[in-house]
Amino acid sequence: MLGAMNTEPPPVLEVLPRDLSAYRTGNVGIDYVHRFDSGRAGPHVLVNALTHGNELCGMVAATHLLDTGVRPRIGSLTVSFANVAAYESFDPARPFESRQLVHNLNRVWSADWLDGGEDSPELRRARELRPVVAAADHVLDLHSTSQDVEPFWVYPAFARNAAVALAIGRPAVHLVMPRGLGSGVPLIEHGRHGDGASDAGAALVAECGQHFRSGTAALAIEVTLDWLAHFGLVERGPRAVRPDPRRYELLETRMVRTPGFRFARPLVGFETFEAGELIATDGDEEIRAAEHCAVLMPTREPIVGREAVYLARPLPNDGD
Repeated sequence: MLGAMNTEPPPVLEVLPRDLSAYRTGNVGIDYVHRFDSGRAGPHVLVNALTHGNELCGMVAATHLLDTGVRPRIGSLTVSFANVAAYESFDPARPFESRQLVHNLNRVWSADWLDGGEDSPELRRARELRPVVAAADHVLDLHSTSQDVEPFWVYPAFARNAAVALAIGRPAVHLVMPRGLGSGVPLIEHGRHGDGASDAGAALVAECGQHFRSGTAALAIEVTLDWLAHFGLVERGPRAVRPDPRRYELLETRMVRTPGFRFARPLVGFETFEAGELIATDGDEEIRAAEHCAVLMPTREPIVGREAVYLARPLPNDGD
């Protein structure tokens, strides 16, 4: 019999939501969006938090920037809280359920969705934020993971993104997407940031660790400040140790097709499978590794129509 879904105990909630009402009124005419212009030439950098409502590290990093008065030395800085409606639905007894209300806000950044006729809190918010994302030269989208795994970058496989991730140095793990996610268009691929032929800047997700760990929130602050320093918006001293990167290429995103989806064994992420080895079953379909691969972001609870797992190929660390 196939292994059940993950059965680990509920997570310890080291970080909890805080009241964000004080940040609602920004200065660009869009709720929860704050922009600061240095008055000097330089890039426009966006730091985006709460694309998913229960990924609290972004909230901690964004409020840190605002509470401590971080201002850009050059260019401009925009700080946004994305899915506040989902965030406000957080229930400590069911901490994973406030990821979204209806749609995944990180899969609707295509013209088909944004200009289409469907409606939801996430689509309304994406339409509000569309000019904010489009205006940014460089985008850092702060995320976290349901499982307690090593932090990692996620980005389209453009040299400009790899260069920034490697220069910043942490997280040390990179998931590159040569063909997108395969399950929708994420915020970091909206418009010109999804165009390899354009002169767009860098756009990356930082998966900073497990949703509710204090260390995840601390890393989100550090990565955010490293990001701003890389583009010259703040000053920061050099880091003494930069671990060797580990890189993966996304091969496929598997979706949950039936209520009978089950992994062959409990997974948390970064487990490897050999070619032909059974990863999961989904109804009458067997999902087997087409080649030696690693699994990332295995779902804790399979929901039909949502993502089940990413299958990724380890890459040599010789650049893109």
